Amino acid sequence: MLIKAVILIGGPEKGTRFRPLSLELPKPLFPVAGIPMIEHHIAACAKIPEIKEILLVGFYQKNEFLTQFIDNMKRKYNMTVRYLQEFCPMGTAGGIYHFRDQITLGDPDALMICNSDVCCDFPFDSMIDNYRNTCLNTNGHLILGTEASPKQALNYGCLVENSDTHEVLHYVEKPETFISDIINCGIYLFSPSIIDLIANIIKDRQQNLGLTEEPTLLERHVLTQLASSGKFFVHKNKGFWSQIKTSGNAIYANRHYLTKYRLENVTPLAKNGEGMPEIVGDVYIHPTASIDSSAVIGPNVAIGSGVTIGPGARIRESILLDKAELKEHCCVMNSIIGWSCSIGRWSRVEGTPADPNPNDPFARLDSDSMFDEDGHLTPSITILGRNVSISPELVIRNAIVLPHKEITGSFQNAIIL
Repeated sequence: MLIKAVILIGGPEKGTRFRPLSLELPKPLFPVAGIPMIEHHIAACAKIPEIKEILLVGFYQKNEFLTQFIDNMKRKYNMTVRYLQEFCPMGTAGGIYHFRDQITLGDPDALMICNSDVCCDFPFDSMIDNYRNTCLNTNGHLILGTEASPKQALNYGCLVENSDTHEVLHYVEKPETFISDIINCGIYLFSPSIIDLIANIIKDRQQNLGLTEEPTLLERHVLTQLASSGKFFVHKNKGFWSQIKTSGNAIYANRHYLTKYRLENVTPLAKNGEGMPEIVGDVYIHPTASIDSSAVIGPNVAIGSGVTIGPGARIRESILLDKAELKEHCCVMNSIIGWSCSIGRWSRVEGTPADPNPNDPFARLDSDSMFDEDGHLTPSITILGRNVSISPELVIRNAIVLPHKEITGSFQNAIIL
């Protein structure tokens, strides 16, 4: 069985809720747990013998970041990885159809389609086994689903299944009223026949509706037609799943991937030892980072290359990007510290965690608006863009600071332009 993997990475018009971090590099390349977000997808695909090639589809301009990333992935995982650039935003289904010849090259038996902004355990093995048993000989299709609370389900694509056969009977993207607590995880195993269905949908939208330039979406236009076809089934995900829509989501995903590193013992996490800082819980430290032995790091911290951390510093639940400098006795919690930032001595940078309700086993992260109904900034993690300098003895709480700013006063619940 041959499977072609396709990762949909979007483009610069997407990821606006990820700013100011996505101003510096494409959102799918933002490092979570020490590696680019979509490398977690690629690493999961590389473990599957049936997957020989991975295609990235999006409308980012091909630049040095993407080129270097693709070259690194080819070498690291010894796989064919290619980027297919759309000339304009075509939508999740439109891009697949536009590059249909490259996607179906080699006559794959199935297409593994993944959204780049999902974070999960990537249960590809069990999905493929399910596909073999349910869909392979019938040109069927499989969607990864999970459960959400009834209120939060309205923010996702919802599907109704036959509880005995797991056939998808009905699908609605972000319904106005509750129809099901099973939501779309953004990972699919399609038969190559999906290309013909997308072609018919695009033709119908162009000829009958006059929508010649509108993007065609899997979620709104394709899955709704697949439902009740008798060939569309759901594979229930029992493990962790989340989206990475906002920077606050990245902190939550960082925690999950660090836990995954520990359980799978594939990426070395920092350990306590002589001459090392005190490590609490799961912490990833790049080998080139320099950290004073009196600092306390963790839990759930990822530290990038060239980072310098001074004596007595305290960091927890945060991501520190390359070449950041944290001076003596500063404190960073629930924050993302951007590239080449400087935090002055005795300063405190702190955010509000965006965790789901711990009392609801099916609760998901909310990707709420940055502002509440009164126009005030919703408390969330603190984000410092590239090259932000924080003067000594300041408190920055629940703030977003755009790149290249020098902060000389304390702020709370503010966007600093």
